[in-house]
Amino acid sequence: MKTILLKNGLTLVTGLALALAGCGPGGDEAKPSTPPGAPKVALVMKSLANEFFKTMEDGAKAHQRSHAAEYTLLANGIKDEQDVARQINLIEQMIAQRVSALVVAPADSKAIVPACKKALDAGIVVVNIDNKLDAEALKEKGIAIPFVGPDNRKGARLAGEYLAKSLKAGDPVAILEGLPTAFNGIQRKLGFEDAAKAANLQIVSSQSGRWEMAKGEQVAAAMIQEHPELKAILCANDNMALGAVAALKAAGKLAGVKVVGFDNIQAVRALIRSGEILCTVDQHADQIAAYGIEHALSILKTKGAPADKETPVDLITAETLK
Repeated sequence: MKTILLKNGLTLVTGLALALAGCGPGGDEAKPSTPPGAPKVALVMKSLANEFFKTMEDGAKAHQRSHAAEYTLLANGIKDEQDVARQINLIEQMIAQRVSALVVAPADSKAIVPACKKALDAGIVVVNIDNKLDAEALKEKGIAIPFVGPDNRKGARLAGEYLAKSLKAGDPVAILEGLPTAFNGIQRKLGFEDAAKAANLQIVSSQSGRWEMAKGEQVAAAMIQEHPELKAILCANDNMALGAVAALKAAGKLAGVKVVGFDNIQAVRALIRSGEILCTVDQHADQIAAYGIEHALSILKTKGAPADKETPVDLITAETLK
């Protein structure tokens, strides 16, 4: 009897202490727990040194916290935007951990496909976000993987069309491309080209800045040197847009050359407000991974056939930021 009372007493005290800890000054709210057996979702991204992907990770974690009863999340990213081998290694680690679903933003549209096939062969649901996997590479492996993400060509065309309103036919412009093996980089280049062609702008140079600020600055500096008449630089991501701005400032030409970006990172929003960058494109980094996770959970639940899902893109200008 005394033993029973002692156990009850300890239980009551423990419960009271936890309640007080949660309600007292500085106490954390109790975090919702995920029930045993809930799906384990792995998110594998590109470089977390890029603000865009850090925002993506934060959005995914926020989604999991608000849906903690539905799934657990393992979020991973690489340090270097081009470290494809490391990303493949991360995918293989997630396979070894027997995750239920893999949501991946590929560093390379082709090289990642074999690792994704390994995941599918292991019974893991795979959803592709952000940068679309190469259709021919998927066909060669005999697999289908749904893409959840924006129409990058459409987004780039929106930015290019906005730029064209402040230029005149025949004006020379340049494009800072992303990685040549990245589907989203290819599509953004095509979108910029669509807008330039429609407005009769002259593309005098188109080179890769490999998604990086430093490389973007280096390539932009060479473009400015070779084409002093340049009127605009269209950049396939915001990191390269920041590099282009730095190059133009160093050359004393920022006032005469317009810069367009893509991603809507915080640093670029500040420069749009100050007039140093004309516009960017918001593909809603904080939501892309969440869209992919929801799609993966739906496939797990319904056992439905994988299908692509387009997510929104929006033009960001000084007017929209007011």
